[in-house]
Amino acid sequence: MTISVNGNIIETSTINAEMERAIAAGHPDNEQLRDSAIQELILRQLMLAEANRLGIPANDEDAAIGQLLEQEVAVAEVDEAACREFYAQNTSSFQQDEMASASHILFAKGEGLAASLAKAKAEGVLAEVQKNPISFTALAREHSTCPSGKSGGALGQFGRGQMVPEFETAVFSMAAGEIAPSLVETQFGYHIIQVTERKSGDVVSFDEVQERLLAYLSDIEQRKATHAYLANLVHAAKIEGYQLPAFS
Repeated sequence: MTISVNGNIIETSTINAEMERAIAAGHPDNEQLRDSAIQELILRQLMLAEANRLGIPANDEDAAIGQLLEQEVAVAEVDEAACREFYAQNTSSFQQDEMASASHILFAKGEGLAASLAKAKAEGVLAEVQKNPISFTALAREHSTCPSGKSGGALGQFGRGQMVPEFETAVFSMAAGEIAPSLVETQFGYHIIQVTERKSGDVVSFDEVQERLLAYLSDIEQRKATHAYLANLVHAAKIEGYQLPAFS
């Protein structure tokens, strides 16, 4: 069926061209692409007609549409009170994940006798570290079979679920600055672990997120207002051959 907007036909060639433009811009070539192209063309035609009615110059169609929306779409202002209300009603969204930073000295355990020797060596180094914690970095550089040994055993920051279970359990049961009292055995070998930082899963304060909340809620209001404006244009128009699902 032919698609027309206020009596102006949208040709199949125009739809195909819009689909090709969308694909070139990186949109997936799927079954929704044709619908998206038709909807884009209908809304674009409605906005350009409205811009023309209001006397907005249309030498550059994109500029004309931009000016139309800026001029005609009334967006509700988002203030601090609105941000605080959203923050209070969505506290769980601002929950930080529990994080830790740790360093380790790894001894690959091998098989049979090699495993026993590796463990004995690891026990000896652990005794040195416990006696003189400040030596951890130097001993990691000297003994660790992990690439992190070159940087003193530092593994950086990580959260739960990012390390093997045995390692994670040890780290998250310790406080910052502590060294595990015994070796931790994992599939990779024997670890001497030092926790360097711990961050609990606290809720981020309002002050920390206020600026981002303001931008987020302002964007939502902009989208709502734009949708309402376009809905008015759609409902006032005579569109044949296609029904815009978002405005039905």
